[in-house]
This record gives sequence, structure tokens and C-alpha cells, in this order.
Amino acid sequence: MNTLITGANGLLGQKIVRQLMKRNIPFLATSNGTNRNPDCPDTNYKTMDICNATEVTAVVVSYQPTHIIHTAAMTNVDACELNPEACQAVNVEGTRNVADAARFVKAHFQLLSTDFVFDGEKGNYSETDEVGPLSVYARSKVDAEQLLLGNADHNYSIVRTIIVYGTAHHLSRSNLFLWAKEALPKGEQMNVVDDQFRAPTWADDLAWGCIRICELNETGIYHLSGPETYSIFEIVQKVATYYGYETSSLNRIASATLNQPAKRPPKTGFDLSKAKNKLNYHPKTIEETLNLF
Repeated sequence: MNTLITGANGLLGQKIVRQLMKRNIPFLATSNGTNRNPDCPDTNYKTMDICNATEVTAVVVSYQPTHIIHTAAMTNVDACELNPEACQAVNVEGTRNVADAARFVKAHFQLLSTDFVFDGEKGNYSETDEVGPLSVYARSKVDAEQLLLGNADHNYSIVRTIIVYGTAHHLSRSNLFLWAKEALPKGEQMNVVDDQFRAPTWADDLAWGCIRICELNETGIYHLSGPETYSIFEIVQKVATYYGYETSSLNRIASATLNQPAKRPPKTGFDLSKAKNKLNYHPKTIEETLNLF
């Protein structure tokens, strides 16, 4: 196995790099910019802009990967809503560029997708449930998935996930858990919605699942998330309880009061039966991860 990772400076990208290094699996880490991960040797890193088809083809052809794990994306949901052209360029056309290069070198292509492809009316979604995107971001991910699902070449996998959390080097974005760990001990006001339900995913578990799919050459759609679904408010409460933080600054609010540009699905969460049976995927609970920060 010879793996190329896009978005390697991100949280998931860094976790994939770490696990590949531990297992002595050859890899090339790529991102649009310099290497921000001090644990990744510069000899294993290459700058690559997924929106530049010529550059993508040159890097992929030069490296000749057997597998490509495509984590690079525009993931700020409200920014996508306000900048639909940029979202389309990165999440759809960027995916097309990398997928086309993967097909050219006959590499397995793995796309990271999201629970937001669903409308959130049902919850506990399986891989066969019908999608119903509510936002520009969600639609871009559905369109990216369709690039693969509608193609005759089935050498691909789609990994949908939910609220990825953990720590890594020089991240450009925070996550719910890091925000809570920073704000709660300072007594900073936290307005947290109690009407959106998610199954947060420990980044190390997700990285393991992504690599496992490649090792087994599994194809099709896989749902990889945490094992338990809670409201966003309950998730932050769990962080506070575990570390013994005071919660007087924690305010329970409704999503509608935030007036966010993008609509969110009210309840997601995944049925993990397929991943458990085929990959032996057994993700950690929130409590099992909090001592690992």
C-alpha cells in the first residue's frame, strides 16, 4: 500500500499520517501550503492545490499511489453558504480533479463526506438511507459523492463522519471539544444549542477506519462516527463533568436564535453495523477519549 493524503495539515490528515508512520506504510502527505505538522517529515510532504487540475495530476502521476485518502475540503458550513462558488470549486471540482488523477493511475480513491448529506429528520442513518442536503455545504458533498457513485469505475470508497474532534499541530480551525476545554475553565459564556443531535467522532478512530478500508480494499459507502448520539449541549456538559469545570457560564439555546446562514440537520447519528461487521470498527465513547487530550 502506497498512500497519498490530501488535506494532510488538518486534524484527520495529521492522524492518518501518524498512524501510517507507526505502521511503516509509505505515504505522501499533501496540502495547499507548507507542512504544518512537525511529526511529518518534509521528505514525505508535497504542496498541492486540489483546485489546480494540472498540479494534482503531476503530483499523483509522480508519486504513483495505490490509494488516495481525500480529506481536503471547505468545511465551514456558514462560509460555504455565503460563498457557494468557492465551496463548489473546492468540494466538487477539487474532488473531481483528485478522483480523475486517481483513476488515471488506477488508485483507490477515498472521499471523506459528512452526516450533513441527510436532512436530520430520522437520525441513526445507515449507508442506504436517502440523502437530503439542507445547505450549500451539504449539497456540495452530495455532488462530490455523485462523482463517484455515478461513475462506472467502482474503485472508490465514501466515508461519512460526524463532528471530528481531537488535537493536532497548528490547526486552522478549532472544534467543539477544544472550544469547551478552553472556554469553560475561564468562565467564558458559552451559548450551546440543545436541539441538534450528533455522534462526535474521535479523530484517531476515524483515521484508523479510513486506513482499514484501504487495507481491505473495501468499496462503497461507510459510516464512521462515534458510538453515541447526544445534543450539542449534552456533549459540552460531558466535557465539563469529566474535567470538573463549573457550568454556570454554559447557556442552553435553540438553533433558531443563532440566525446562522446555513441550515443544519436537527438529528443525525449513524448506524455503525456495516463498519463494525466488515472493518471491526469499534469507536471510543466521549468519556474514553477525554483523558487522551
